[in-house]
Formats: sequence, C-alpha cells, structure tokens
Amino acid sequence: MDSVQRRRVTVQGVVQGVGFRPYVYARATGLGLAGHVTNTPEGVVTEVEGAAAAVSAFCERLAADAPPLAVVDAVDHCEVPVVGGAGFAIIASRSGGPARTLISPDTATCAACLAELADPADRRHRHPFITCTHCGPRFTIVTGLPYDRAQTTMAGFPMCPDCAREYADPADRRFHAQPVACPACGPRLRLLVDGGGRDPYEHTGTDPVAEARRMLARGAILAVKGLGGYHLACDATRPEAVAELRRRKSRDDKPFAVMARDLAEAERLAHLGPEERDLLTGSVRPIVLLRRRAGVPGPAEEVAPRSPDLGVMLPYTPLHHLLFGLPGDPPGPALLVMTSGNLAGEPIVTEEDEALERLAGLADGWLTHDRPIHVPCDDSVVRVCDGAELLVRRSRGYAPLPLPLPFPVPATLATGGDLKNALCLGEGRRAWLSAHIGDMDDLATQIAFERAERQLESVTGVSPVLLAADRHPGYRSGRWAARNAGGRPLVRVQHHHAHIAAALAEHGLDGGRRVIGVAFDGTGYGDDGAVWGGEVLLADYAGYTRFAHLAYVPLPGGDAAVQRPYRMALSHLRAAGIPWDPDLPCTSSCPEEELRVLSRQLELGLNCVATSSMGRLFDAVSSLTGICQYSGYEAQAAMELESAALRAVERTGHGAVPDSDTGPVSGPGQLPYTFALNGPAPGLEAPVTADPTPLLTSVVADLRARVDPSVIAARFHAATTGLVAELCVLARERHALDTVVLTGGVFANTLLSSACARVLRERGFTVLRHRQVPPNDGGLALGQLMVAAARGATDPPQRGEAHVLGGTRQSA
Repeated sequence: MDSVQRRRVTVQGVVQGVGFRPYVYARATGLGLAGHVTNTPEGVVTEVEGAAAAVSAFCERLAADAPPLAVVDAVDHCEVPVVGGAGFAIIASRSGGPARTLISPDTATCAACLAELADPADRRHRHPFITCTHCGPRFTIVTGLPYDRAQTTMAGFPMCPDCAREYADPADRRFHAQPVACPACGPRLRLLVDGGGRDPYEHTGTDPVAEARRMLARGAILAVKGLGGYHLACDATRPEAVAELRRRKSRDDKPFAVMARDLAEAERLAHLGPEERDLLTGSVRPIVLLRRRAGVPGPAEEVAPRSPDLGVMLPYTPLHHLLFGLPGDPPGPALLVMTSGNLAGEPIVTEEDEALERLAGLADGWLTHDRPIHVPCDDSVVRVCDGAELLVRRSRGYAPLPLPLPFPVPATLATGGDLKNALCLGEGRRAWLSAHIGDMDDLATQIAFERAERQLESVTGVSPVLLAADRHPGYRSGRWAARNAGGRPLVRVQHHHAHIAAALAEHGLDGGRRVIGVAFDGTGYGDDGAVWGGEVLLADYAGYTRFAHLAYVPLPGGDAAVQRPYRMALSHLRAAGIPWDPDLPCTSSCPEEELRVLSRQLELGLNCVATSSMGRLFDAVSSLTGICQYSGYEAQAAMELESAALRAVERTGHGAVPDSDTGPVSGPGQLPYTFALNGPAPGLEAPVTADPTPLLTSVVADLRARVDPSVIAARFHAATTGLVAELCVLARERHALDTVVLTGGVFANTLLSSACARVLRERGFTVLRHRQVPPNDGGLALGQLMVAAARGATDPPQRGEAHVLGGTRQSA
C-alpha cells in the first residue's frame, strides 16, 4: 500500500480569475486527495494529501492541463507534514504581502455563454453581462489582489441565491467566477438620449438595446460603454453618419475601426488569411488591419479615406452581440464604426458622469451601465506581417500579461515617450507594459498616466528603486520621472537605443553581443541635440555607437513641417540643390507667401533644427510625388505613400517590393533610385551618412516623365530597402556583426519591413522584428527599462527638472 504524503504546491503566473482553483479542486477530488486550495498574493497555493502515487499524478501535469486562459510561469512544490483529514476545499483567499500573482487580460465572450445568451429557456437569455470562468472582464475590473469578488468592481453587486449556488458548485462552469451575475442581481443597462439642449433623459422602453439598434439604423451616433471604456458607434455604411462622427470628433482623415457582425461579414469586406481569422475569432479579438477588397459594397469611403487597409474587429462582449441582434431580432446595421470614446488627443472615457460631460456634443445617446471600469483599456491593434502577428497598439487582451526578460532587473519604472505612451514596470525576470495611455500633450492623458502607474504598481507589487526616461528635454513623461524620482536614480535613455533594446528583450537576447540596430522613425532626441530618426546603431543594452544615419536636413518650423509635408519636401530639395520649380507638386501646394517665408527661414536657419529622420523623408517623398500635402494625423503622409506603393506592387503580381532598380516597377530610361554614402575621412571616427540627393533627383526626373506616383512610391521603398541592406553589409564588413534589428515606427510599414527582412536574410543576416511589442513608441518603455537595468544606478539621483543634452547634464 502506498505511503501517505502531503505536498504544498505554489503556482505562479496568470492563475487567478481563470478558473484555476476550480480546476485544482476537480483534479484533486478526482484523484481522491484531501487538502485545500487558496488564492494568495504569491499565486495559487494548494496542499494535497493522499497516496504518494496520487499526489505525484496531481503534480505531474498540473501546468500542462491548466484552464485555457491560464498562463503558468512556475510550479514549486515541497513536502510538508501529514495532517490527516478528508475532503478537499477551496478556502478563503489570503491577503497581505507583496503581490506576485498575475492578472488575466479581459477576454471575449466564450461560445458557451453566447449559446446561453441566445437561448430563450436560459435564465441569462439576453443578459448583457453574461460571463463565466472562461471569459469576460478581468484586468479592467480588478481593484486589488488576491483576485476575489470583493476586490473587483463587482463588489457592489451581491449574488442572488441562484448565482451564489453556481458560484459554490465545483461542477459548475461559474464555480468561483468573480464577475458572475444574472438579470436578478447584476449590473443594469440603460439608454440615455440627448435632450436637445436639456439634460439627457432615460429611454423608458423595456429593451434599451433594441432602441439603441434602431437609433443606429436611423444614423444616430451612440456612446457605448464597453470593457475598458466607451466607444462612439455609428452605422459604418451610412456616409452621412460617418462624416458627422468625424466632424464631431475632430478626426480629420484618420481611419476609423469597424466592428463586423460576424466573420462572414469581415471576409466579405477584406482579404483574410488563417492568421487574420484566428486573431478575429480568438479570445483577444483586437482590431486587425486587413487589406480591403476592391469594388465590394461595405463601409462608407469616409471610414478610411485613401487607405488600402481596414481595421476590423468582431464583437467581444455580450452587449456587442445584442447590439447586432440575435436570431429573430429586427435587422440593424451589420457593420458599425467603433472608435474610442473621446475627443482627439484625450484618453478614453470610462465613467458615466464623465461620458455625459465629455461626450456631450459627440453622441446622440449613451448606452451605459453601472458596473464601474477600474482600469481604462483601449482596443489593441494588430496586423499580420509575413505570416506573424505584429502589434501596433498593445492594450485590451494583452495588458497586463508580463514579458519574460533575458536577465533579472531591479525594481524599475520606465516612463516611455510622449507619443503612444505606455509605461513599463519590471523586476526580476518579468516586465509589465501598461495598456496604451496615449499622447502626453493633453492634461487628461497626463492624469491617466499617473493613474496607470499607481494601478500597475498595485497589481504587480513592484516598488521601483530605479527610474528610466527618454533623453528629450521637453518630454512630459521625462519631466514626470524627474519630479517623482524622490532621490531614486533616474537613467536617461536615448530614444533609438531604447527601440533596439526593446526588440532585443522581446527576442530574449542577453546583450552579450552587439547587433546592427536599424531604427527608423519620425522623431527621437539625438546626442547632438538634433532630431534623429534614420539611424543605424551598433548596440547592446549597455551602450551603442552611431554607425550611420540619414544626412541632416533642416526641419523648418518643427511641428509645422510634420503637419504640412510640402515643407519637408522643399527642405530636402533645397539641401539637394534642386530648384523649387512650380511644376513640382510640393512647390505648387505651398502658398506663395509661405513659400517666400520658408525660403528665408531655411536661408537663415531660423527655427530649423537639423533632422536625420526617415519618417520625415517618407513625408517629403509623399509630398514631392503629389500624394499627400497635409497631414491630419500622425504618419498620414507616410501611410498614403505606402498605400500608393502597394498599388504599384500589386499591379505587377509580384506582391513584394523589388530589391533593385531592375525590379518590376522599373522602366525605360529610369535613373537609379539610390542614396549616396559618405564615410568619414581616413582616421576619423564619425558615422557614415546616407545622402538622398541622387534619389530625389530621380524622383523629380520621373515626375517630369509623367511616371505614375504609385510607381515612384514603390521605387522609393525599393531604394530604402537597398539602403538598409547596403549599410548592414558595410557594418558586418567593418565590425563582424550578423544580427540586424528592424525597429521604430517606420517598420510598422509591412511593405518595407517585409522587403528589408527578405533582402537581409538573402545576404545571410539574422533578422529580428517586433511581434509582442509595438515597433513604435508604444514599446519604448520596455527598452528604457532594459538599458537602465544594464547600466545600473550610475546616474546620480535627480531632483527637480534635469535633462541630458548632447551628452551633458543641464538643469532646466
């Protein structure tokens, strides 16, 4: 007969709020074991007692057979004294001590709950908040750890006897499901309608969702409360509704995302591969950027003007499914615009009072409820590049899952950048990126940043002893770090070094060997005070050498040059010695008086900081070819240039950018699209510079030869790909490095990213690209954290506003 044994098992990871305790209960009772299981700040702790063979069987596949939403990081077990007794119990959670467990992201409604939602015989028929152990809100409702109902925003909804019975039944799918509720005891949905100058009034009908569906069908704009905040919704097939939403939201031309009723509707609108289908129908359900089908009736052109892509997601809450209608319901829109409930530049709205105030004038009605949102969380945005997921915005469904680190780090807080801000906490071998916060220009976003920092500390248990921030002297995220350092060391990290370090960390590299980091973006503060952005750095975590960069040109007027790409085109032409002839689109687009002032400004160098930005070169070529002269949202000119290049590439049937000027978009008499590489004089330590003068000369020649702008755009992408390859080969020859990192916001351009990766691999390089972390500034904080940890607390404590300028520390 087997001897009796008792073991204590501690499981760490995403194991609270995902049905792990019910799973343990079923596993233990099935093996005839006695003991108990509980949630603690360290994770799920179980003690099992019984025959040694049964105890061993319990431990063997505990992680492998875990519930679908669980992510097990570690299982530790040890033998403890036998205490006797019979039966197995789930006991009350233990609090106290630092948090070491992980919270699950919010997940889409599961198939079992959807079946109950549509079943007239089920007591949760049409319940907008139906959920179970395997789906529903998690991260956005957690107020503390351990994860129990009392520490969620469901604490104010006592369970009715029926829900309490399900909650206590180990055989039930809702056993210890903290958000469980029903129409008798759960949150209440209501529809408020704009009062036309008076306060909004509540719709008094029996079904607020049905009335909301009717309003949408009539062209109304509704604010709809979701998991992590409000959406603004309208019928995506009604041009007048979409145009009105764009006007009210001050959205300019920036594309809206749409929510399709089902996968069939999404497939009717856009091309789907297996990876896109999995993303659309999985438990995360982000916005997926899809290539639109040409000539198919669907969303109004106003949804995504001049974009080849359409951001599509499928319903992920019960309320979304009800809004589209269950079988037998009166028809409503099959495609809805679903955009963040905010004004441009502000954080997403989460509270009803706030929604009624901040969304007044934007919405005709508010479909809202009384379950509080504790953590704001925008929709995540992804696309597929070369068959793999590429995160563009990491938020709902991903946050707050941690990223494994290649080496242990001290408790560190990195504050990220000022665009697409997300902050990062790390300790040991884990890092937690916050959900997307937004652009730090707005005071409300800065308040949201502070709230996100406090909340992330509370759920991770990380108390930072080290801070990291961007070197830019004007970044609000950096100023916040300086104000709040409180004597803790603050490490300033160069922007593009942080981009490269984020990619190294994502791929698990320990930094023992330098890489060739190609960091292309719009703006990053350089060591010399210039605006960098077309960089090739030889880097590890501890430091970098600037191997090459785009030749400097003036950035006339700062933000004005970003918003009016023709200014950047004219600056590049002047630097290349090309006259501003009136037949060039950028010249004709610039008002005559502005043209005179700009000429004088460039001549005198007034408000003309030097830039090596690849993003600004994309803007310049977009303007020079006549594709985009005014940029109403970030990277609009570059995105429209990519769109044009795609049209040319797709016409050839090759599906990829050529890697030389003899490729499928070349033509008779074409001048080569090349950059001139200028190295330092012998014996001098200086970067290689890539001068676009020959390329711009060729663009102008093609324009005058009436070459289609889409062909010019494709040739420019090919030339940029060739530049990347040439510089990487040169770096390998001089420094014996063979791993290349492609990073920065420009590499969200899948046409360029794919072409560069292909050409580099053909030349024998190992190529690392972002997958789990955005290549743009949304991933910046992870890189800052890694650099700060590698450098250690070498920067002195910062008090007040201190910045690194050109490698020296200056007080501001």
